[in-house]
Amino acid sequence: MTTSVQAVETVPSFPSPLKEFWQSFSANKGALVASFIFLFILFCALFADVIAPHSPIEQYRDHMLTPPSWAKDGLQTYLLGTDELGRDILSRLIHGARVSLMIAFMSVVMSMIPGVVLGLLAAFFQRYLSPAIMRLMDIMLALPSLLLAICIITILGPGLINTMIAIAIGTLPSYVRLTRAAAMAEINKEYVTASRVAGAGTLRLMFVTVLPNCMAPLIVNATLGFSSAVLEAAALGFLGLGVQPPTPEWGTMLSAARDYIERAPWVVTMPGLTILVSVLSINLMGDGLRDALDPRLKRAA
Repeated sequence: MTTSVQAVETVPSFPSPLKEFWQSFSANKGALVASFIFLFILFCALFADVIAPHSPIEQYRDHMLTPPSWAKDGLQTYLLGTDELGRDILSRLIHGARVSLMIAFMSVVMSMIPGVVLGLLAAFFQRYLSPAIMRLMDIMLALPSLLLAICIITILGPGLINTMIAIAIGTLPSYVRLTRAAAMAEINKEYVTASRVAGAGTLRLMFVTVLPNCMAPLIVNATLGFSSAVLEAAALGFLGLGVQPPTPEWGTMLSAARDYIERAPWVVTMPGLTILVSVLSINLMGDGLRDALDPRLKRAA
């Protein structure tokens, strides 16, 4: 009697890219906690009309500069107190999150899209377009982004839309330079050459072949640029060049409260802490994304 032994070939299983990304990202505990904090802030911004206990612009004249609820003479009706005009600070912070995050998101989108296009053009047309594009970016980098935004706001005038445009123009060079560098690192690889030999046109090579392989550093840069946009929007609002009252915005709240820093310190502390926590959480989340998306850091680990 003969027995046949059937050899079973085991095929190694590899985790999906999404699962591998989550494992790398969740290993960074600081980035994971920061992500939950940012998601909470984003949730408050999206549902501000439902979550906020009061209207952000309604003035309660009988309760001006009321301290927070846990302080002496505080009221449970106003958990974080009221400002110099009797407006509920908590409600203004929640609605201000919507304004600040919208400014940051739109400015990142408005700078990332043309920055990616200009960067790809500079990488693919190094003889004709690259010198002109990169010299223009060098001129823009000669000025700090906030100073450039102030100059643009001075020309266009203060306001919500102009604030987005000013911040987007100030951060444009970083996307152009990063996209150009990432594309030039990919443009001479074999898969690009194979696509070119197969008859792919320049636009297909730029946006279908090369761009997807350049997205990891762009995503990280956009995340970190998001926090910078929040800070710049707050700085412009503090200077009176950004969002104008009575629209609730964190920088505008700080500007209006600076005269009451000794008499009612909570009016300044609450917006300042909100900006601090928001920017810190976005930066930590950006660090986690960089560690999870950069293959060199994975190999080093």
